[in-house]
Amino acid sequence: MSLIPTAGQTVGPFFGYALPFPHDNELVAPGSPGAVTLRGVVYDGAGDPVPDAILELWQADAAGDVVQQQGSLRREQMPSVFTGFGRASTDADGRYSFITVVPGAPFFAMTVFARGLLNRLFTRAYLPGSTDPFLEQLEADRRSTLRTTRDETGLVFDVHLQGARETVFLTYPRHSGQPA
Repeated sequence: MSLIPTAGQTVGPFFGYALPFPHDNELVAPGSPGAVTLRGVVYDGAGDPVPDAILELWQADAAGDVVQQQGSLRREQMPSVFTGFGRASTDADGRYSFITVVPGAPFFAMTVFARGLLNRLFTRAYLPGSTDPFLEQLEADRRSTLRTTRDETGLVFDVHLQGARETVFLTYPRHSGQPA
């Protein structure tokens, strides 16, 4: 008997019942020194906002260090400690936002969960003007889908799940749905 790979999971829209938690989009308290807003809209393949997506943000702190201490994802135990992790749900217009610090690294790592996806999607949101070897290997028009822009409120990063402006998504061997 031969086994075939099956879908990992269906990620939405029911995740809204269990995943959100109070202040989940605040990696730092609003008004903290160095606080910045990272916001955007999640769009589907038709260009319509996705009202029921969840985004996870993983990042280095302002010095470029990645928090790796035990319990760092459980902010209720350490409310004043930067953890490098946050989660934001989109609203009815597909908008999300995080309150965080500008990482001392070239990008924010982002994971997207949304209706119709069998597995989460991984991407990066690069700071304006920053680069690294991964970004440089992409064609200029694809590179632009990974860049944040600045406006009067902070940083903006829209996610396009499909279509002409589709965001570049990354595949990691452990998360491809295939045996390692």
